[in-house]
Amino acid sequence: MTASLGQAANFVSSVDQLAAQIPDGAQIAVPPDYSGVAMELTRAMIRRGVRNLHLVGVPVSGLQAELLIGAGCVAVVETSAITLGEYGTAHRFVSGLRRGAFQMKDATCPAVHAAIQAGGKGIPFMPLRGILGADLLKNRPDWKVIDNPFSAGKDPIVLLPAIRPDIAIFHSPYADRNGNVFIGRRRELVAMAHASAMSLVTVEEIRDIDLLASEESAAGTLPAAYIGGIAVAPRGAWPLRLWDIYGYDEPHIRQYSDMARTEEGFARYLDLFVHEQRAAE
Repeated sequence: MTASLGQAANFVSSVDQLAAQIPDGAQIAVPPDYSGVAMELTRAMIRRGVRNLHLVGVPVSGLQAELLIGAGCVAVVETSAITLGEYGTAHRFVSGLRRGAFQMKDATCPAVHAAIQAGGKGIPFMPLRGILGADLLKNRPDWKVIDNPFSAGKDPIVLLPAIRPDIAIFHSPYADRNGNVFIGRRRELVAMAHASAMSLVTVEEIRDIDLLASEESAAGTLPAAYIGGIAVAPRGAWPLRLWDIYGYDEPHIRQYSDMARTEEGFARYLDLFVHEQRAAE
C-alpha cells in the first residue's frame, strides 16, 4: 500500500526539487551500479547545471559518473574505478582524464571504505596496511605513512584522511510514511549516510508502514534522521538495475556506450535522454 509522506518534514515532492538542494562545489558520495543508483536524480542534476562537484565513488561508479563527467558537472573524482563493465569503456571519463578536465584522486576499494568509515565515526583518519608499497601512494600526498606507535620495532602503516561528503545520493525501493528508507543489505549505503552531512534519496514508492516497528524490517532500514530529502521516482535507477526488482536495460546501456565515443554523440544522448526527460520503457 502506498501513501503520501505527510508525517515526514523532509519530504520533497519532485526529483527536480531534490536536485535543487545540491549546491555547486558539493562533495557527493555515490554507490556502485548494483546498489541502487539515483539515475533520475542524476539526470535532474545535469538539467539543473550543477558544477564543480567532488564525486566520491563508494567504492566505484559507472554510468552515473560518466554522465556527470561528460556533462561538465565534476571537478574532482575520488574512487577506485569508473567502469561500465561488460558494456564497454567509460568514454567520457577516459576523455576527461586525458584532457585534465577534472582532478583524479585514485584510490582502492578498501581505502575508500576505510576513509568513509572514518567519516562516519567522526575521527580524522583510518589506518590501512594493505596498500603499503603501492605506487598509488606516490600520487596521494594526503595519505600518510607512519610507524605504528604501539609497535616496539619498525612497523609502517598508512593513514587515510576521513571522507566526509556533504551529500550521499542513492535510489531505494521504498520509504515509509515517516521518512525511513529501506536499504536491505546494502551496507555501503549505511556507511555513506553515516559519513555524509545528509542523504538525498529517490524511491520507487512510499509505503504506509513503519519500517522501524519490527526488528526484521528495522535491520535493513536507514532512519529518517539521516535523510535530507526524499522524492518518488518510479524506475529511478533506470537504465541500471535495482536489486532484484528490475534489471539492467542492456540495449540502452550499449546504445549509450556507442554514442558516448564522441563528444557530439554524447551531446546527442543528453538531448534525447536527459534534457528531453525521456521516460524508460
